[in-house]
Amino acid sequence: MEPKLRKELNRIIASIIVFFAMMIIDKTGMLPVVFENRLVSFIVYLVPYFMCGYDVVRKALLGIKNRQPFDESFLMFVATIGAFVTGENSEAVAVMAFYQVGEWFQKYALGKSRKSIKDLMDIVPETANVEREDGTVEEVDPDDVEVGDTLIVKPGEKVPVDGVVLSGDSMVNTAALTGESVPRSVHAGDQIISGCINGEGLLRVRAEKAFEDSTVSKILELVENASEVKSKTENFITRFARYYTPIVVYAALALAIIPSIITRDPQTWVYRACTFLVISCPCALVISVPLAFFGGIGAASRNGVLVKGSNYLELMASLDTVVSDKTGTMTEGNFVVSAVNPVDGVSSQELLHAAAIAEGMSTHPIAVSIRNELKIEFPDEKIGETAVDTDNVSGQGIIARADGHTILAGNSKLMEAQGITYQDSLKQTADEASMGVAENEMPDTDTHQISARTVADDGLVQREWMQSENQAATVVYIAVDGHFYGSIFIRDMVKKDAAQAIREMKQEGVREIVMLTGDRKQVGEAVAKELGIDTVYSELLPQDKVSKVDGLIKQLETGGNRKKFLAFVGDGINDAPVLRRADVGIAMGSMGSDAAIEAADIVIMDDDLLRIPMVIRIARKTVGISTQNIVFALFVKALILILGAIGLANMWAAVFADVGVAVLCILNSMRLIAIKRTI
Repeated sequence: MEPKLRKELNRIIASIIVFFAMMIIDKTGMLPVVFENRLVSFIVYLVPYFMCGYDVVRKALLGIKNRQPFDESFLMFVATIGAFVTGENSEAVAVMAFYQVGEWFQKYALGKSRKSIKDLMDIVPETANVEREDGTVEEVDPDDVEVGDTLIVKPGEKVPVDGVVLSGDSMVNTAALTGESVPRSVHAGDQIISGCINGEGLLRVRAEKAFEDSTVSKILELVENASEVKSKTENFITRFARYYTPIVVYAALALAIIPSIITRDPQTWVYRACTFLVISCPCALVISVPLAFFGGIGAASRNGVLVKGSNYLELMASLDTVVSDKTGTMTEGNFVVSAVNPVDGVSSQELLHAAAIAEGMSTHPIAVSIRNELKIEFPDEKIGETAVDTDNVSGQGIIARADGHTILAGNSKLMEAQGITYQDSLKQTADEASMGVAENEMPDTDTHQISARTVADDGLVQREWMQSENQAATVVYIAVDGHFYGSIFIRDMVKKDAAQAIREMKQEGVREIVMLTGDRKQVGEAVAKELGIDTVYSELLPQDKVSKVDGLIKQLETGGNRKKFLAFVGDGINDAPVLRRADVGIAMGSMGSDAAIEAADIVIMDDDLLRIPMVIRIARKTVGISTQNIVFALFVKALILILGAIGLANMWAAVFADVGVAVLCILNSMRLIAIKRTI
């Protein structure tokens, strides 16, 4: 508990103890000289009143001075003064004391819900160790780190900016960023993000970004701005309180004056008016609803998801359609060779060698995957010759010339354009036969059963037989000097939890899952079938994706009234326009581009798709709790307001209607704070 909060609690407890002591003395008649004299009794009861409520009185008087009187403090001030005027001194103190109890609960609950978000502030490193050219290490402010600087990150220190590990091996703790408690290993050449905590090893890191552009800085900016974007429910409550408070003040004034003139009993009706004011205080709504949404944002942050505003939680609770990019979102974004299929008379080594020469100068992921496959399968093989001349044929592939040979590497259109007869069928290769697989386990060319490379959790490359559909792979055809050499199948493997995430989204009420991809139709449909995606649109340009999302959003409109919403999940620069257009844009924060993260409304820090159904669950619980608070508070207040107006509810009932309802609503909202990491 914060010292300030503890001090306030001690003050409230002290005032309540003094108050109850006075009540006991008053009711038992132990000091009749004091409590039977109305003026003396009033002065004595002012002691516990100001002990617990001087700040409320001060705020109310400042509001009157600034011509903005209609708030909760004003209601409490007027109600308690009215109680004192009518001689109900003990009830006046009780109202103020228990109102302060409710306010303290609000501050405590808000502090608890903010804690998980405030913890993010601890990820900011205070200093950075920069290694200079002469070998000395200078301690500087992270803001002074420049791109290209070499940083020394000691065990236990926070990484100041995003960078690449130059040397050293260690385990880094990313829990504050991703919600993932298991440390990750980093080695030379690995990317490392700011804000994570270095383990036991010493790391030398080359700064890739300035501090203001690094992950940790962007996270803090998102967190600081999150509470400024309000949900429709919060905005409604704010507007409601703005008009509701003056209305009940004038209603209480009318209740005090009009019946008093008729009945000539002003004391009774002033007391009822004060009771009416206490009951009508809107603090239960004003406190508990924002608290529920703040708690929801905090619960999401503990699970590695940054929500940029409570309105996005509200939209996620009514999610109907989830649209996703394919590469890097539903798939790993890392291309690997899944099958090497040479024709008769050509070995796998010759096929890969020719392809590696043709793709030798390219940085395209497919080219990189072919060169990597050659290194892995034939580590002693040297590419040797390099292409002296290459022609990139748009939409078809590459024509390369090396050592007097012409090598074609591309799709079927390139083969057809060059008059090369090619074949699609997969067959058993000499390499596959040498793997020691029994004859009856050999792949069948009709079912496209192929030998595929997968990367195990421990990072070791393994070979396994797998059933694969030809359409799921990108096919690169290779021809040398007009002769077809064979085909290489390259796959972008789907994320291991993607299918489960889609199933869970459906369980959470998402009606349709749509995938948009710029890849060819066969690949898109194969991935969609593998993951259980409802609809797939392929061969799309970035502007086409925006058009598709526009169309899907229009389908959700019914007479201009939107009750169901659409979320788009993406990670690349070309996804930024679609993320902006969707009702809710969800970006992959770990591998995603800065543009995508900037455009998104929700950022998943560890790229785990299972976080999406988790956020939907949190959003629905948040909206459910805020709705419960509104219905319960309005029902109880309306009931006791009516009873108070006709004299069947006294000031103690009013205290329950105000403070009791507020505390119950706050405790209900605090259930969100109890949500722990679920993944």
